Amino acid sequence: MQIIKSNKTQFEYDIQALLKSFYPEWEPRMLAPDSEIRDRRILEGEPVMALFFGEEEVTLEIFGTDSRAEKVDSLHNIKEEDAPDAERSGHVYTWHPKEAAGTPAYKNAFKRFFYLSMQEETGITLPWGNLTGIRPTKIAMTMMEQGKSEEETADYLKTMHLVSEEKTALALDIARREQEILSTLHYENGYSLYVGIPFCPTTCLYCSFTSYPIGAWKKRVGEYLDALEKEIDASALLCRNKILDTVYIGGGTPTSLSAQELDRFLGKLKSAFDFSLVQEFTVEAGRADSITQDKLRVLYRHGVTRISVNPQTMKQETLDLIGRRHTVEQVEEAFHLARQTGFDNINMDIILGLPGETAADVAHTIERIRALSPDALTVHSLAVKRASKLGRWIEENGATAYNNTEEIMEIAARGAAELDMVPYYLYRQKNMSGNFENVGYSRRGKYGIYNILINEEKQTIVALGAGSITKGVFPGDRIERCENVKDVAQYIGRIDEMIERKRQLLES
Repeated sequence: MQIIKSNKTQFEYDIQALLKSFYPEWEPRMLAPDSEIRDRRILEGEPVMALFFGEEEVTLEIFGTDSRAEKVDSLHNIKEEDAPDAERSGHVYTWHPKEAAGTPAYKNAFKRFFYLSMQEETGITLPWGNLTGIRPTKIAMTMMEQGKSEEETADYLKTMHLVSEEKTALALDIARREQEILSTLHYENGYSLYVGIPFCPTTCLYCSFTSYPIGAWKKRVGEYLDALEKEIDASALLCRNKILDTVYIGGGTPTSLSAQELDRFLGKLKSAFDFSLVQEFTVEAGRADSITQDKLRVLYRHGVTRISVNPQTMKQETLDLIGRRHTVEQVEEAFHLARQTGFDNINMDIILGLPGETAADVAHTIERIRALSPDALTVHSLAVKRASKLGRWIEENGATAYNNTEEIMEIAARGAAELDMVPYYLYRQKNMSGNFENVGYSRRGKYGIYNILINEEKQTIVALGAGSITKGVFPGDRIERCENVKDVAQYIGRIDEMIERKRQLLES
C-alpha cells in the first residue's frame, strides 16, 4: 500500500496510474483532503506522500518507511504555508506553475512535474513517459489529421509527455499506417458491429472479461441466443440507413457454442444486417479446446474473413497454470485445421509477462509461432486485473507476475518482423507489466480494421450481447456509451431494457 495525502482531489486518476507504473507492486490509496489517519499501525512499512496545491507552489513530499511517527504527524499537521522554499530538499519536490489552474495546460504541466519527481525518486524512466491513457497513438493521429508534421508531433510527444524516442517512433509509425487503413471507411454514415458470446471452456487465470464456463450454461445457451436475436433485430432496424463496415464476434470464446448454435447465430446475424459492404468479418475462435472442423466450416460458410487462434504461450507448464486446458499440440492442430478449411487471415495472440516465463520461454513461443506462419500476431503485455483470478493468485502466493522487459518485447517484435509483419495498432492498460503496451502486428493487407476502430474512436460501434458496450461517435467529437448488463441471466431477463438503452443512444 502507498498512501497519498493531498489537500485537493484533482488528478487523482493520473497520480494513482503513474504511481502504479513506477511501483507496480503497490496499491496506492488516496486520502480525502479532510481525512485523518488515526491508527499509526496501518502505516507500518507503507510509503506515504503528502501533496499540497498552493496558488503559487505545488509541493510533493515523500516519507520513507523508517520514520512512521514523523509521517503521521506530517499527515495530520503540515499545511500549505509550511511547504519549504527550496526547489528540492531531501525528498521534497516543488513546482511553480505558470499555467492557469483548471486548464489542460496546467494538468499536463502537473503530470510532467509529478513524473519527473518520481523519476528522480526511483531512478526509473518509463517508456511512455507521463502518458496514463490507453490510446497513445490517438494523440499522434489527431495531430497529424490537424495538419501537424511528423516532426512537430514527435516533438510534442517527447517534450510534453516525455515519451521515449523508441515509443515516439512506434506511435508515429502506427498512426501513419492507421490513417491509410481507415481511409476507405464510412465515418459519417457508417458503423461497426460487435457481438459478445460470453462463454468459455474455462476461465483463464488472468481474465477479467465477461465470461461464464460453457458447461454450467449448456442448457441455457438457447435462451441466450433467443435474447440476442431479439437485440439483433432491434439493432438492425435502428441501423437500417447506415453502412456496416466491420463485424467482430468476441467474448468469451464464440466457438464455445456448438456448430449448430454457431450456424443459428450467424445465420440470424447475416439475415438481419446488410453485409454487402462489410470489409472485414472477424470471429475470435480463440482457444484450441473449443475449435473443431465442423465449427470452422460453419464460420467459413457464413463468410467469416478473419479468425484468431490464440495460444497466449507455447509453454505447456504456463498453459496449465493459467487454466488453458489444452496442449501446445492442440493449438498447432487447430491452426492447421483453419488453414485447411480455407482461412487466409489468421491472427494469433500471445501474452508477455505471464508468471514464471523468461526471455527464453518467449523466444520458444515465437519460434513455434513462426513455424505456423500466421497472418497477424497480437502481442499483449500482461495486465493484472483485480477482478481476475491472477490478482488473487498473486496475493495468495506472494509472487509477482510483473516480469516483462524491453528484451522480451524486442523478442516478440523481431519475431513479427521475421514473419514480414508491421505494427498497425496499439493500446495500453492499467497495471501493465513493465509499463509497456499491446501491439498488433500484421502482414500487409491482413490488418484487423476493427481493432483500430475500437482504439481510435473514429466510428460508432454498436455492441450486442451480455457485457458489451455500445460507443456512439457523433459530430463534434462527441462520444457517448451505453452498457449491457454483464450477468447472462440478467441480460436474458432484461433484454427489452438493453434494447431501449441502445435506442436512446443511437437516436440521440
